[in-house]
Amino acid sequence: MDQILQRIKAARRILVASHKDPDGDALGSLLAMGLACIQLGKRATLYNESPIPAVYQFLPCVGLIQRRMEPPEAYDAAVILDCGDLSRVGERWPDVGRVPVIINIDHHISNTGFGQLRLIDGQACATAEIVFRLIRALDAPLDREIATCIYTGILTDTGSFRFANTNSAAFAISREMTELGVDPCEVAQHVFGSYSLGRIKLLNLALNSIEISPNGRLSLMTVTHRMLEETHTQQEDVDGLINYARRIEAVRVAALVQEQTNGSAALDGRSWFHVSLRSDGTVNVADLAGAFGGGGHHSAAGFQIESTLAAVRSSLLDWSERMA
Repeated sequence: MDQILQRIKAARRILVASHKDPDGDALGSLLAMGLACIQLGKRATLYNESPIPAVYQFLPCVGLIQRRMEPPEAYDAAVILDCGDLSRVGERWPDVGRVPVIINIDHHISNTGFGQLRLIDGQACATAEIVFRLIRALDAPLDREIATCIYTGILTDTGSFRFANTNSAAFAISREMTELGVDPCEVAQHVFGSYSLGRIKLLNLALNSIEISPNGRLSLMTVTHRMLEETHTQQEDVDGLINYARRIEAVRVAALVQEQTNGSAALDGRSWFHVSLRSDGTVNVADLAGAFGGGGHHSAAGFQIESTLAAVRSSLLDWSERMA
């Protein structure tokens, strides 16, 4: 960590970025790290390729996050957060890769180890936990705004402290953040408190799509672009739907297959799909994701694939039959 601390302290212009289609940990870590850099007197660009989901618009200083970045030579260093691979930043990852020093901060065990400097802790409950430790080591002031961002990252990535990655640090840091003024009720209300009518309709369609493997160990949920159009919903409304499939009795792994294109398949019927995987803890889904070029954690992973929906479903169902 010492080299990372020295590099951040020495930098004048810093790019701080997290993965596209951000979740609470990606945005919480991005904002907390970016705000800490600003408090240290750095000129920081907070970058994310995707629009900010509505549920996270409450986060302090969320308006500082930009969808554009300056040329790579404008920065002394780039801090990349919650990305298992640099390409997770999005379309401009080659430009990001040309920043003189890349600092890779992550908690995914499947992280590819990109960058000149790395702080990767697969035992951390969230990237926000690592960012908290880093901010402390930088002696940057921890105010209510930064605390809210860190708390949100931990709350969302642990599934409200229900997932297997919930550790003692999750509770200890969250307690400290509340002592700095974070209101847990307020954060939970924003993140989990209300759904749009469209999201409820999308949930209905997603639940109707669930298929159980013959051995009962895999539940398979599908979300297509047509379903999003029909319910007038967006990518952000898919977040969390897989948990319904995961809670089915006797199911050990849930898979959510989501169409990523604009709905127009190629001539051979192939499209891009994102496959999210969730395990009850008895199956290492990071291994399966890794076989398809993806990654993640023991109990939560994912991958992208160009194929037909039928072929993806068939591959997952075949795999489930080999589940020990």
